[in-house]
Amino acid sequence: MVVHSLQPQVITSVPIIDLSCKRSHVSDLIVKACEEYGFFKIINHGVSKDIVSRMEQEGLDFFAKQVLEKQKIGPPDPLGYGVKDIGFNGDVGELEYLLLHTSPEYVSEMSTFISNDPKKFSSILNDYTKAMRELACEILDLMAEGLRVHDRSFFSSLIKAVDSDTLVRFNHYPSCKDMYHPRHSNRIGFGAHSDPQILTLLRSNDVEGLQICMDDGVWVPIQPDPNAFCVNVGDTLQALTNGRFGSVRHRVIANSLKPRMSMLYFAGPSLNTSISPPPELVTSLSPCLYRPFTWAEYKKTTYSLSLAESRLDLFRSHKQNNVFA
Repeated sequence: MVVHSLQPQVITSVPIIDLSCKRSHVSDLIVKACEEYGFFKIINHGVSKDIVSRMEQEGLDFFAKQVLEKQKIGPPDPLGYGVKDIGFNGDVGELEYLLLHTSPEYVSEMSTFISNDPKKFSSILNDYTKAMRELACEILDLMAEGLRVHDRSFFSSLIKAVDSDTLVRFNHYPSCKDMYHPRHSNRIGFGAHSDPQILTLLRSNDVEGLQICMDDGVWVPIQPDPNAFCVNVGDTLQALTNGRFGSVRHRVIANSLKPRMSMLYFAGPSLNTSISPPPELVTSLSPCLYRPFTWAEYKKTTYSLSLAESRLDLFRSHKQNNVFA
């Protein structure tokens, strides 16, 4: 039975994986975490604290601006600045956000509207993007090794392309101290959803609110950790692993007396990339669950649906329809 209550149940904490440990051990732990949770935390990841703190400060500086200043970047389409409205299908949340593409050309163009020091912002965002891409590639290579995929760069090569469709998102959940009341203690900051891309790397300030959903519908609170990155399996990686990994559903509850800000790196492939699993993950006992599709096709579907809808089911292989109907 699916649990619909906003109150999460406390269970064993989610996996925390130390990337400095023996590589073969780390890759096996990552595979296990992706199969059981679709989510894990990583520590000793090698990303400079200075890079993270500078990027976080830029985000805070932007959200501290007057509304009219923030709106100069333009309404989300889907990139840009948004308040409360999430997407184009009626979803709302208690947040404001800034969604940016990571291409240097786009960053350079938009920096003028985001920061009083465009060159500084552009430099910091490019440094952060580079660090996140390297970390995402390392994690994807470890996944391939753990899955015993012959081409260890099978997954990571999809996000290394010059024209990869990778995004950075800043989410700001304002404090609710001015309206604190028991009935406001479970306001939805960002509704339940899965991420459509391959992989998400998330870093937040030391304020709780993130929750992930288990298979039985139980919501698990994720404790913030300033020394860790959260890693989400996305829909596309679920398809690429032929269902071995599950794209985790998650949400944010804006119930804190402190403001929360998160930075998300969405590792996506090029628009024309064909999404299909490596041959090692397709057998007679594990036939292909999803028909081949391009990232552009899946992205278009994502924006046509509401947050809560299950997008990946629309791409099930016809051979699997009788099994999963």
